[in-house]
Amino acid sequence: MIPLLLYRTVADHVLPWATAFATRMLARSLNMPEPLVHSTGDYVVARVIAFEHGVGRSLCPFRLARLVRACWRGRR
Repeated sequence: MIPLLLYRTVADHVLPWATAFATRMLARSLNMPEPLVHSTGDYVVARVIAFEHGVGRSLCPFRLARLVRACWRGRR
């Protein structure tokens, strides 16, 4: 029971505060307003997802490993 209460306390109170504090510190270090930091973060996440679904799929380690093995077998 106590671990569940501790988890809920951390999840409900500490995590939102830590996120807001980290955003505030990042905004101060970059000398930018906080809403601009939020919107820039959203833009970066969208670009990373677009990259992963586009070019990133062809750079998948398993696919690259298969290609290298196929080329290595073809040389022998």
